[in-house]
Amino acid sequence: MKKDLISITDYSKEEYLRIMTLAAEFEENPNQNLLKGKVVASLFFEPSTRTRLSFETAISRLGGRIVGFADPGSSSATKGETLHDTIKMVSNYADLIVMRHPLEGAARYAAEISKVPVINAGDGANQHPTQTLLDMYSILKTQGTLDNINLFMVGDLKYGRTVHSLLQAMSEFENPIFNFIAPGELQMPDEYKRHLIDKGIRYFEHLEFTDIISEADIIYMTRVQKERFPDPIEYEKVKNIYILRNAMLENTKPNVKILHPLPRVNEIHPDVDSNEKAYYFDQARNGVFTREAIITHTMNLK
Repeated sequence: MKKDLISITDYSKEEYLRIMTLAAEFEENPNQNLLKGKVVASLFFEPSTRTRLSFETAISRLGGRIVGFADPGSSSATKGETLHDTIKMVSNYADLIVMRHPLEGAARYAAEISKVPVINAGDGANQHPTQTLLDMYSILKTQGTLDNINLFMVGDLKYGRTVHSLLQAMSEFENPIFNFIAPGELQMPDEYKRHLIDKGIRYFEHLEFTDIISEADIIYMTRVQKERFPDPIEYEKVKNIYILRNAMLENTKPNVKILHPLPRVNEIHPDVDSNEKAYYFDQARNGVFTREAIITHTMNLK
């Protein structure tokens, strides 16, 4: 039976921890020829820098070959080929498919069609499970645990697929506390809040976070995503609503780390970059090791 990773809930807590262990092993020794003779299809129907390049780096470090496209304009989708036919065809060529698509549910649909495993590299505002696993690895590395984390999620919590996936995964660990900081238009969707209520997990909603930032263990900043907004006027109203500045970190905990799935626009001022509490560039580096772990786990190579 093939293993797909479409939603973060496709993995159990034990599998989360297995990925963390493998990621640490790959950080120690990233170059392993486990994919020798294997072909991985990288299908990016939506622009990406970090996710695509870190996947391709992970595949290369594992000794695999990469086929695919980074621009749907160079694929037969421009000729009207359906996603069904693209996936049916590509699964004849490759041993694994990594796919990003702007439509929610596209990755699950692809997995139903494909003969080979599919890894979701982001589907619309829905899920981004590999980002979540690298986020968890970053939390584990910096906090020493995934339990008892006070996690601040700031910015676009409505369309932000990274926060949706991270919330679901971190809710499997002991005693998390979630603080959601978002304008009214970008609040965390009710379905995710119900998920926390059903599990008896505490969460709090705020419009500002300067007065409570001292309680955070992790500050997870997000970009207000222009491409998700149906109305450009609504985007203009909220795009610069939260900007984290270095001075705001003066009274924060010594262990606090700032994460961001990147790219950033204005939500983290460059003066934060030199602060030892800034972790977002290290977080991006962790993506290579975590994706090596995910690929080898998916293909039963580790």
